[in-house]
Amino acid sequence: MGGPTSTAGYGEAADQLALQYEAVTFTEVHREVLHLLPASPGTVLDVGAGTGRDAAALAALGHRVVAAEPTTELRRIGRRLHAGSGVHWVDDALPGLPRLGAGEDRFDAVLLTAVWMHLSAGERPPAMEALAGLLAPAGRLFLTLRHGPVPPGRRMFDVSADETVELARTRGLDLLLRTGRADLHGRTDVRWTVLAFRNGPA
Repeated sequence: MGGPTSTAGYGEAADQLALQYEAVTFTEVHREVLHLLPASPGTVLDVGAGTGRDAAALAALGHRVVAAEPTTELRRIGRRLHAGSGVHWVDDALPGLPRLGAGEDRFDAVLLTAVWMHLSAGERPPAMEALAGLLAPAGRLFLTLRHGPVPPGRRMFDVSADETVELARTRGLDLLLRTGRADLHGRTDVRWTVLAFRNGPA
């Protein structure tokens, strides 16, 4: 029934993916947007948190961090690798983020690192709606788009930056930054777009 889900292939490859995720640092991955992250301790949501590399780094900076990760195996690895970090793990997923959406928390920053390309054209509008609803006034959304061949067993879509910027705009999110970068793992056929948005006029 239906095709693969947005998390297809991640549970089976969790151990291998953990090595890949943890091989690069939070600062390397987010160097283009570090100056836009909250300067003082705030509330941060990491959607599709994987092994918690970014969530733990943000918690170490003094932020209160929620890591949303729907893959059980990755959550288990993340809790083990970053035990004592203070990160609060949640089993929740786009497009709806129903658990987080049902709560009252609003976040100063929301990160989606290598996540958005897993959502189909029909899933992306409600996903952006859910993300915008979780942002505090003036909160910021940080998002990366992967461009390149799809690994076997995964579900990915080549999402354009223009579509993503327009989708965010219709939800009241203003573009703060748009740039590109090469793949940090040396894959010459993969490149990334880095986007940052603000909830409300800049």
